[in-house]
Amino acid sequence: MKGNIKFKGKLQSYLIAPLLLTIILVLVDIPLYFIDIRAGALVSACVVFYFIFTLVNYSNSKAKVMNELIDFATQYSSVQKKLIDEFDIPYALLDFNGKILWENHHFRDVTGIDKNYHKSITTIFSSITKEFLQKSEEEDVVHADKEDRKFKIILNRIYFNQITDGSEYVDASDSTEFLTAVYIYDETELQHYKNENVEQKLVSALVYIDNYEEALESIEDVKRSLLTALIDRKVNNYFREYDALVRKIEKDKYFLVFKYKYLRKLEEDKFSVIEDVKTIKVGNEMAVTLSIGVGIRDNNYNHNYEYARAAIDLALGRGGDQVVVKEGENISYFGGKRQQVEKNTRVKARVKAHALREIMEGVSNVVIMGHSVTDIDSLGAGIGIYCAAKNIGKKAQICINSPSTSVRPLMDTFREEDGYPADLFIDSETAIEETNMNTLVMVVDTNKPSYTECPEILEKTNTIVVFDHHRQGKEVITNPLLSYIEPYASSACEMVAEVLQYFSEGLKLNSAEAECIYAGIIIDTNNFMTKAGVRTFEAAAYLKRNGVDVAHVRKLLRNDMEAYKARAETVRQAEVYRDIFAISICPSENLESPTVVAAMAANELLNIIGIKATFVLTEYKEKIYISARSIDEINVQLIMEKLGGGGHLNVAGAQLKDVNLIGAKKVILRTIDEMLKEGEINI
Repeated sequence: MKGNIKFKGKLQSYLIAPLLLTIILVLVDIPLYFIDIRAGALVSACVVFYFIFTLVNYSNSKAKVMNELIDFATQYSSVQKKLIDEFDIPYALLDFNGKILWENHHFRDVTGIDKNYHKSITTIFSSITKEFLQKSEEEDVVHADKEDRKFKIILNRIYFNQITDGSEYVDASDSTEFLTAVYIYDETELQHYKNENVEQKLVSALVYIDNYEEALESIEDVKRSLLTALIDRKVNNYFREYDALVRKIEKDKYFLVFKYKYLRKLEEDKFSVIEDVKTIKVGNEMAVTLSIGVGIRDNNYNHNYEYARAAIDLALGRGGDQVVVKEGENISYFGGKRQQVEKNTRVKARVKAHALREIMEGVSNVVIMGHSVTDIDSLGAGIGIYCAAKNIGKKAQICINSPSTSVRPLMDTFREEDGYPADLFIDSETAIEETNMNTLVMVVDTNKPSYTECPEILEKTNTIVVFDHHRQGKEVITNPLLSYIEPYASSACEMVAEVLQYFSEGLKLNSAEAECIYAGIIIDTNNFMTKAGVRTFEAAAYLKRNGVDVAHVRKLLRNDMEAYKARAETVRQAEVYRDIFAISICPSENLESPTVVAAMAANELLNIIGIKATFVLTEYKEKIYISARSIDEINVQLIMEKLGGGGHLNVAGAQLKDVNLIGAKKVILRTIDEMLKEGEINI
């Protein structure tokens, strides 16, 4: 066995150096023979003795040195093992399948296992499975909880081909298997301090009384101060429970500051103050409603206030009587379940009309567009804006891609021989060519950029105006020069009709233009049966004075036989869910405008006794379109918002991608069940 022992490197050089010295002594001894033979012989004898002694010593030392090295290595390995076992960081070694091969005592203390525990790591941390270990990266980090403790677990791969590299006994160069080294760090206290730091952040909020002036006007003068005092008391008492600082900054506005840790409690309570305030009655006919905007961005108080301002603007843009929490880019909504009270004042319409005229006078041309799959309300609003632009001598064009059969009869009334430009209606490609930095892009009947006919032109100009009657959501057109979002309005055509009355004294509509706008109101109000308020009838009266022929409008809005059959088939196949919801699928074959037919069928289903809300789905252009309708008890707008859509309390819709009709139907039913369970809708 000794003959097999070989040394290499510096150790071999150190041991063989005395033997090599013999060569030097021999070279020195040779010249001595020429000087003195007896001296040379004496030295030769010494050299031979030295060589024999060194050779014997080398032979004996080799084994002793090897034994010493083995003893040292053994002791060193024991020291290493002891150090790892006493390592302050819990450490373990797993095999390829996640089975524990070895662990130090700190690992056992943390996990509560004994020394002979060799089961899978999954039995301790359920998130670390065999599949996870084999799919994870070479170094991965996992966060796990165990018995109220929070751990950060670092997993390191140790490949067999790295361990056995250079071994004369094992060749694992082609192996893909590996061991996993596990390090556990207890982050319970760290996370606690982090949470404490977050919970101590200050949150800004703004509280507005939506209908302050209207509520005061509905009661006697002597009771007005009492109503104001009761509102103040309700607001202060509610937020005082959450250690909030409340300051009244105007007669109908409050500024709040509270700790972030109370925000979740407020959300769990669903900001019940907005319902409590409605109970205040001192003779006022109109219930008082609040809008609340909460903003959280970072530790900068100015940024939080800016977010609170954005949140309150969104709450008011959605009709008020609700709470909007804007936390970074995430937006949450609370309240807003009831039909909003129509405001009779027309001051806003007059202000918007004057502002729109000033903007139009400062641009070279106007490009008007509504939402994709243009409907009659979108077309009518576009025609109204065209009339305003024409009145002050500005070129205006309406962007419509692939007009449907429902809008084509109305579009055909604006012929070139009747004095309208040949390029009044353009497609997206032409709209992009016509738009520049001196162009006004007028968006009507939608406030979502992705829903417009040509989103690209929104990036080609800074002059954008939005007129819409739908409640705002998370996705909005950014930085419009003028935004007129009026959820109280029945339709975009109603809003445009009001604005036209104040736009210019000399503005006069002809019968075709007035009928197109009137048709938009008819469709969106379902013949004045849905969301038709005082201002709706005033707008209709204004259009009637401009030459609307109701019989002619009815002819323009008639359906063809295929559309009528599809609507009837949709009603026939409707299913009733939970006794109050009607849901059906509208066939889209042979229909040019299935979305319009679906909306009509949804309105038709509301005529069935006991039905409180209807949902009709149809497939069009590789999307599933949903039309949702209700009378007054179910807020379908909240349901559609869950699906990425929106609308009004009684009229709403959504679009779904990457799903078929059956899948979309299941999504709607599941959403209804979840909202009923959470109390977001009541039956």
